[in-house]
Amino acid sequence: MGILKTIAKKSPIWIAYLAALLGLPLIFDSILAISIFNQMAIGIVFALSYNMLLGQGGMLSFGHAVYFGLGGFLAVHTLTLIEFETVYFSIVFIPVIGGVIGLLAAIFIGSFSTRKAGTVFAMISLGIGELIAASSLIFSDFFGGEAGISGDRTYGPTFFGVDFTQNDQIYYVAAIWVFIATLFMYLFTQTPAGRMANAVRDNPERAEFIGYSSRRIRFISFCASGLFAGIAGGLFALNYEFITEENLNAATSGRVLLMAYIGGLGYFIGPIIGAVVLTLMNSLLSNYTELWMLYLGIMFLLTVIYLPRGFAGFIMMHQVAWINNRIKSLAIPYLLIGLPSLVFLASIIAMVEMSDHEGEALHYLGFELDPESFITWAIVVGFSLAAYAGVRAALPQLKEAWESANTVPDNKDPKS
Repeated sequence: MGILKTIAKKSPIWIAYLAALLGLPLIFDSILAISIFNQMAIGIVFALSYNMLLGQGGMLSFGHAVYFGLGGFLAVHTLTLIEFETVYFSIVFIPVIGGVIGLLAAIFIGSFSTRKAGTVFAMISLGIGELIAASSLIFSDFFGGEAGISGDRTYGPTFFGVDFTQNDQIYYVAAIWVFIATLFMYLFTQTPAGRMANAVRDNPERAEFIGYSSRRIRFISFCASGLFAGIAGGLFALNYEFITEENLNAATSGRVLLMAYIGGLGYFIGPIIGAVVLTLMNSLLSNYTELWMLYLGIMFLLTVIYLPRGFAGFIMMHQVAWINNRIKSLAIPYLLIGLPSLVFLASIIAMVEMSDHEGEALHYLGFELDPESFITWAIVVGFSLAAYAGVRAALPQLKEAWESANTVPDNKDPKS
């Protein structure tokens, strides 16, 4: 009953979330936009499932792609069975197939990996991930070798007249599954097992002292995470209609780690933010520069150094200022430091891109930059130094405004 009351209390948020998911294609109606939205949907479920491990349970995994990939492979095989009429059901239920195989794999692997925690667990997950990735190249009958396997989602029965030949039709299927998966993952955080996962993450000895098995709590979280990772794999199979060894290897595991960490570990909304940000970088930034992976690495490094709680953590830092009704006092200081920061960032990117465009002109922000010209370099370096000086000059005012906004007035009860 407590969980139902929590959902009822936050029902406006969930309704707005569902409306946003269903309304995006109506606002951005293009082939590229629908493709990006499909990638975001997959990334959101995948990143939220990883957050159940690391953010909520404190289990650092380097092999989470195993459950995503296995779910995707079984989903594609199921598409093939539907094509040859071996089985007969609508493809809207394909993510269930991925979720079931992800859960079964998590039960088996978790039965021994969750007996350990910390570094040992991380190394076990890395070893399992590499083992499964290598096996996918050996057992080519099931995994298809380096070429992978493919299916066709247009076969099988229609669903209320929909034949799923268009990407926007698949997006609406993905949107519904994203909403269902997000809702159930949130419900899990409200259960005793979900709350005890936080306790085991913070202090496993105390959890054992009050009568809870740390290993059992880790196992439950691990299995739930595998289930939803498999659902994400099923959504991937529906969207792309093929899957390869790449979806099982360490690169995919590292990508979901980036999503969860950049978005904000420990915050439920954090992986959603991280999935959106990384999908946009992957889909849009990669169209403009070949160095987008470098920028992604720099962003991750800066996040670790300056925003260790991620973008969601940065947003939550403003909670006290919001309660004190002083959030507006930060607008001008943020503007004063934001403008030179953007100029500094643009200047640094210009220098990096010019270094990569030796011998050819660089078209950047409406300007044509000559990498071979000393004057061009002098201007760009001058802008970067001036912008850096502007940032340093604006810092004291921002610090003063921040302290003022986050100071509780003497005549106000901080609990009110």
